[in-house]
Amino acid sequence: MNEHASRVVFRTSQLEEADGDGLNPTDNRTMGDVIATRFSRRDFLRGSMAATAIAATVSPLALMAADEAHAEGAAGSKFDFTEVEAGVDEMHHIAEGYDADVLLRWGDPLFADSPEFDPANQTPEAQARQFGYNNDYVGFIPIDGSSEHGLLVVNHEYTNEHLMFPGIVKVEGDKLTVAAADRKRVDIEMAAHGGTVVEIRKQDGKWQVVTDGARNRRITAGTEMELRGPAAGHARLQTKADPSGTRVFGTINNCAGGVTPWGTYIMAEENFHGYFVGELPADHREAQNYERYGVPDGSYEWGNFHDRFDVSKEPNEPNRFGWVVEVDVEDPNSVPKKRTALGRFKHEGAESIVAPDGRVVFYLGDDERFDYVYKFVTAGTYNPDDRAANMDLLDEGTLYVAKFEDDGSLTWMPLVFGEGKLTAENGFTSQADVVIETRRAADLLEATKMDRPEDIQPNETNGRVYVMLTNNTKREEADAANPRAKNAFGHIIEIAEDGGEFAATKGTWEVLLQCGDPSVAEVGATFSTETTKNGWFGMPDNCAVDAEGRLWVSTDGNSPKATGRTDGLFAVDTEGAARGTSKLFFRVPVGAEMCGPLILPDMQTAFVAVQHPADGGEDWEGFGRPSYYEDLSTRWPDFKDNMPVRPSVVAITKQGGGRIG
Repeated sequence: MNEHASRVVFRTSQLEEADGDGLNPTDNRTMGDVIATRFSRRDFLRGSMAATAIAATVSPLALMAADEAHAEGAAGSKFDFTEVEAGVDEMHHIAEGYDADVLLRWGDPLFADSPEFDPANQTPEAQARQFGYNNDYVGFIPIDGSSEHGLLVVNHEYTNEHLMFPGIVKVEGDKLTVAAADRKRVDIEMAAHGGTVVEIRKQDGKWQVVTDGARNRRITAGTEMELRGPAAGHARLQTKADPSGTRVFGTINNCAGGVTPWGTYIMAEENFHGYFVGELPADHREAQNYERYGVPDGSYEWGNFHDRFDVSKEPNEPNRFGWVVEVDVEDPNSVPKKRTALGRFKHEGAESIVAPDGRVVFYLGDDERFDYVYKFVTAGTYNPDDRAANMDLLDEGTLYVAKFEDDGSLTWMPLVFGEGKLTAENGFTSQADVVIETRRAADLLEATKMDRPEDIQPNETNGRVYVMLTNNTKREEADAANPRAKNAFGHIIEIAEDGGEFAATKGTWEVLLQCGDPSVAEVGATFSTETTKNGWFGMPDNCAVDAEGRLWVSTDGNSPKATGRTDGLFAVDTEGAARGTSKLFFRVPVGAEMCGPLILPDMQTAFVAVQHPADGGEDWEGFGRPSYYEDLSTRWPDFKDNMPVRPSVVAITKQGGGRIG
């Protein structure tokens, strides 16, 4: 990209795949094909278009539960709170009887010597000592087993220049153009990426940041990291700066993540393709590999100032991103490790659970249209009495990709070098090649093409697994049993592993919810009849399961134009008469995405992350024009003229104390 060029702003995220065609070149069956075939066979498919739409996309259990819920009312719900009214404005909104307190904002100090936030005079050095931008995943690691004192871990996914920096935007009609970056601005952005580890404590019912916490830490796009597992040291990961292929600087585009049973912090690298510029010769060894991942994309200008982000100068550098990163939070000087055994793709989350035999299972989504659902099962077993014994569990194990069958069965297919088509005849010479080209390996196994797999959450209470599929308007398959060929609103799949064994290689699946407005028959949404006009949602993204096994879903993509409402946090019943009922608990300001969520073990605090508030405003009648640093659709959360909008983590507690929801 030309150093002196200006750039048009891409709204919401420069790197999200919501409007792309997808990069999967195969003819593998899509989840739409599978759903259509499976449910077209059901003998209950009859009646009106609305009934057909519901029957085509939701399980028989959900249909029966919806009927029961209609008869019994909301008494079967596991949630009890007064629902928030859906809508759009510049504020956040929380259910009656709860407080939503901003705990950490972009630029807040994390250390005793951190400089105060000065948005008009930002520096890379200051940002590296302050809370980063666009907080996404939120996790909590207790100190001494407490639910009122621990380490908060937060991913910082990406940066929105037009909201961050003054004086760089030119407005022409409804189009924003951002001036070309200089080295200082790029270095600030790099410092605003990564993650935060910070000690927090609950005092007098309110959460406080402990800025002199001994384990506080900022991880950035410049933090030195170690490559581990089957790809470590491979020639395809070697660069001029790192001929060993084992050391890499930084982690980028960390979306959802996880906390391991042994108390380490997992950062998942998602849309890494956007950080690279330059060109490779068509016959280069990595050309087809990078095409499958969309590299280079050029959304960021980092490669104009840092050669490692220019593929023409460092052709192997993109192979060093797209991994799962593990951080030992007990030592703020520890070197984070990129665990290559878990595969390389656009990771959305890495939530884990311990199987009955002690192996640890990680569920992984590849957030792109028509890409896949994965899981990783460790070879070794978890030792709850010896933390040190668990610290390298993620270097050995089996990576699987999912195939959803028409009859409702599920097969987890191992991605193992030498098995099936993963051989030298297809260009794989070792397990290193398999994990570096995870997508191509999964293509060859004919995995099921999904509608943007995002967060995936195992539920220890009921033995199920919940898969968030945000949307895919490029899906063309349509028939009477699958009326939503262009899946604008997404859906949630529920997996039951065989015998309740999370490490199993077989299971079954159902569609828990097909999202969207249930009052519009052709949408085919399948919320229960007890879901109100405020409770339905589109675009499920992140999720959490609380200590009682209840499902909480956060969304990404609801807007005045898309759904007439902002994103939010929804409580979703998965069991009994209320199955398929959803209620709105928290609502974000205009332009924001709802991230997190996290419910602490004592269930007396929920943490949520509000990302990129004020990104957009043209479609909201309350603003009606492009939003940028000097002219914002909201100045949440400070609402001060001298403060820009600030992505923030919010702590939700019940007034007077008590359990959430």
